[in-house]
Amino acid sequence: MEIDYSNIKVIGFDADDTLWVNETYFREAEEAFTKLLSRFETPNKIDQELFKMVMKNLPTYGYGIKGFVLSMVEIALDLSNHTISNDVIKEILDIGKSMINKPVELLEGVETVLKKLSKSFRLIVVTKGDLLDQERKLEKSGLLDYFHHIEVLSDKQEANYSKLLNHLDIKPSEFLMIGNSLKSDVLPLLNIKAKAIHIPFHITWQHEQVHENVYKTRQYHTIKSLLELPEIIK
Repeated sequence: MEIDYSNIKVIGFDADDTLWVNETYFREAEEAFTKLLSRFETPNKIDQELFKMVMKNLPTYGYGIKGFVLSMVEIALDLSNHTISNDVIKEILDIGKSMINKPVELLEGVETVLKKLSKSFRLIVVTKGDLLDQERKLEKSGLLDYFHHIEVLSDKQEANYSKLLNHLDIKPSEFLMIGNSLKSDVLPLLNIKAKAIHIPFHITWQHEQVHENVYKTRQYHTIKSLLELPEIIK
């Protein structure tokens, strides 16, 4: 597939599951949560109800661990008919704290590629979630010096990206987004005439999944590892 990247001035990188591991920790937290509530419901039912609660709370809490933990507390209260003990509530809060304190595990080739690309492009982090948590992970990662700045968006839709490009004072044709989510990191960029490259992660959050028919005719590259990126955009 021939795609022209010669006009690119700024490259945006998604953070979670693009630069470092993230969704794996959410799945581990969900498993721990279902065990805590196993006397009230089946694991499948608990997972379903938790996902619905997270989606319901997105407009209020936004993305990230804190909203996820508050949603777990709400589901624990609902499924237990408000009989859940304080000790279990504390265990739920401890699950959240454990997630926040996880080490930052970089994905293959991340620092090598950033070091190379930062010599020719302005690099930024474009993510959504909790600002404090994302800043903490970026600090832990040791990657901070490669990025011009970090943008934490409330969502990743066309309007959010258009506002970002206006802030950067660049045209859509001069921006390239790299990420693991077709829904958040690829399709919105293509819709505003920017470029995007997809790097799938082995786990995709249910909310980020899109049907193949939505994207199969779009023009973008999919690569297996960030290590392939410099060769594609050179």
